[in-house]
Amino acid sequence: MSAPDPRPLVAVIIEDDAGVRSLLEEVFLAAGFEVHLAGSGPEGLAAITAHRPIITTLDINLPGIDGFEVARRIRRISDTFVIMLSALAEESDVVLGLTSGADEYLVKPFRPRELRARIEALLRRPRLPDARTSATARPAAEVEAPTATDGATVLTWRGRVHRDLSLDLDTRLVLVAQKRVDLTPTEFDLLAALLEAKQRVCSKAELARGLRGSPVGANDYVSEPDKRAIETHIANLRRKLGDRSAQPRYIETVRGVGYRLTPTADEPS
Repeated sequence: MSAPDPRPLVAVIIEDDAGVRSLLEEVFLAAGFEVHLAGSGPEGLAAITAHRPIITTLDINLPGIDGFEVARRIRRISDTFVIMLSALAEESDVVLGLTSGADEYLVKPFRPRELRARIEALLRRPRLPDARTSATARPAAEVEAPTATDGATVLTWRGRVHRDLSLDLDTRLVLVAQKRVDLTPTEFDLLAALLEAKQRVCSKAELARGLRGSPVGANDYVSEPDKRAIETHIANLRRKLGDRSAQPRYIETVRGVGYRLTPTADEPS
């Protein structure tokens, strides 16, 4: 398990509708957060830089810069969890939101209780300061990942290695062929879960429960939209790793079941 995030509970709300902004503020205040409000993308980015929130909510239809572009810019500066809120309910909109860097996507009008449950689930996920914003982080060029032969999957101290892919749980750095790959918090946690499971197949429902912070072996309900969100996150993860679903090097799909690491040279497929 990663160490708990030492930062205080801080949220940034990026929303141009005053009524929705007020409702979001009430939900976060009730959950014990310090809340900072922003009515546009630039204001929101400035608030994230100044206050380093654990969670950020992001509307799509913002004045000037839309939420999709704001999400991309957030990912360049912060590891905050991003909950995207929008009246756009088409699957293509959800996919674009998650591809842009959101961790969660809720359709308006949302239910405050569901939002509160999503917030609590994100807080159960172990967090560490992102190397992008840590003053003490070592440059990627100085990070040395354990080496392994092409057919090896090994566990290291607080790290995982599969072929030339390495993941460090302490620094939350991911390297492919010794080159850093920037992942969203959700993509990182999914990759860590797959590396931990090795050749065991992880179902979409199991991965979704893991992101919620559910106990191992839990059997709570996972909706079809949540399963599709896992598919989108895995597709984004593969793209960033330079992996291909047709000829996977790191993550393979087990049709009708879920995902697992590709077999290594000394393991049967």
